[in-house]
Amino acid sequence: MASRRRARRTLAAFVVAALLTAGCTLPAFAPRTEVQGEAAPTGSAPTWRPCPDVPDELVGRGAPDMRYECARIAVPRDWGTGAGATAGPGAGQTFEIALLRARSTKQRDRVGSLVVNPGGPGGSGVDTAVYLSFGTQFGGLPTSITDRFDIVGFDPRGVSRSSPVKCISDADLDASFGFDPDPTSQAAFDDFVGLSQRIGRGCGDRYGDQLPLYGTEQAARDMDAVRAAVGDDKLTYLGYSYGTLLGATYAQLYPQRVRALVLDGAVDPQQRLVEGSESQARGFERAFTNFTRWCAANAGRCPIAPDARAAVTSAIDKAKASPVRGADGREATAGWVFYAVISSLYTESGWQELAQAIDRLGEGDPKDVFRLADSYAGREDDGHYSNLFDANLAINCADETEKPSREQIRQLQSEWRGKYPLFGPALAVGMLSCVEWPGGRDPYPTGKANGAPPIVVVGTTGDPATPYEQTPRLASMLGVGRVLTWEGEGHTAYPQTSCVTDAVDAYLLDLTVPREGLRCPAK
Repeated sequence: MASRRRARRTLAAFVVAALLTAGCTLPAFAPRTEVQGEAAPTGSAPTWRPCPDVPDELVGRGAPDMRYECARIAVPRDWGTGAGATAGPGAGQTFEIALLRARSTKQRDRVGSLVVNPGGPGGSGVDTAVYLSFGTQFGGLPTSITDRFDIVGFDPRGVSRSSPVKCISDADLDASFGFDPDPTSQAAFDDFVGLSQRIGRGCGDRYGDQLPLYGTEQAARDMDAVRAAVGDDKLTYLGYSYGTLLGATYAQLYPQRVRALVLDGAVDPQQRLVEGSESQARGFERAFTNFTRWCAANAGRCPIAPDARAAVTSAIDKAKASPVRGADGREATAGWVFYAVISSLYTESGWQELAQAIDRLGEGDPKDVFRLADSYAGREDDGHYSNLFDANLAINCADETEKPSREQIRQLQSEWRGKYPLFGPALAVGMLSCVEWPGGRDPYPTGKANGAPPIVVVGTTGDPATPYEQTPRLASMLGVGRVLTWEGEGHTAYPQTSCVTDAVDAYLLDLTVPREGLRCPAK
């Protein structure tokens, strides 16, 4: 389980956060948008072309008034050396960055472009821009925003269509997700070490000394090239989960080029691997407790009431000893059950799905467990994975400088089992993914965004993946952050309630900063 900066399907039903690996998935009707054409060099205006597969997919689906254009830009692989330099692993070479622009035919009084990132890391900003344009009936942005902004998504370097990293086999990803989340015996723990080493070795053999070039600081510099490519003097940005780290890094590098940043589902950039992993274990444990309380109070909708914790724990234990086999022959091991639980905690609406999946698993039917876990993992029916998890590890591990020993991780696994019984061991063992990752590191900056205007930092009190405590820490670190709190459940907040939506919209449109201490009720 890679560490701390991940996200899931919510807009807030959009962003996918993770532990072992992570990424972002779209609703079933979202199109796969191809981005074709020659990449414009950095600093040159891109050639925008129609995205012919998008409009037909959206007819009658809530966005008939949107028009979609795609482009590519070339950026230096290493901004520290530049495209013309001769030193460094990426000197003189470029990555291609894929862009999509969604523009309403009803656009009026255009403010500029709203650049978006869904988190992950590994989530596609191209797909996100399409999804956000669907409108509020599908969880997208309100027309007050889409009528005034172009919605611009980009796939960060290494992600999806932007010079994608691909070095982990489908079999190894299946093994990672299916692995016992709490390998108690030394032999089982060593097996997971071996799996992490095999994954790291394969990626190291393929990408070598270029692996550090996929880090967050390099991607933030790419984002300034995106700003220039869309013709904006200053950046207006909406980032979810890991996207808050990307936005915060941008604000430190280019404070004078910030118009407005909304950072929703805040990551504390000053956390290192161990601290961040424990924070996430605490957040998921808290969210799971909230689920169990809901279950006890709603027995008619929760078939595993009154003790949902006991039911889930029992299901995982039984899966370790005797996993149920699905129709496709795959076994619902403890890992798959665990990720079904993880998947369901990103939105309050997922709680009933989890209860039903655990109940049906007890009756010998793992279909719903696999549906939930596969939704989280981005696993297709044919067992194929995208590069979402390859990119997730490449980015997270390039950023991470802390490297606890296997012995330390083994000790934390035991300690966190007592403090966070369901999620602590998995978060501890998950740190092996970066510990065994090859290559150098390229940590992002952590400091104030001196000279930047106020930045809105949004936090949800029941957020499992980016626990609320990180929100004021990010705002404080930046020095110009203004906290907006949603007293709700799930991962990320905008645009889920009118209170949050009104505050964010006023900021994006008119630069009206939410009042100090604004807290929005759950409903």
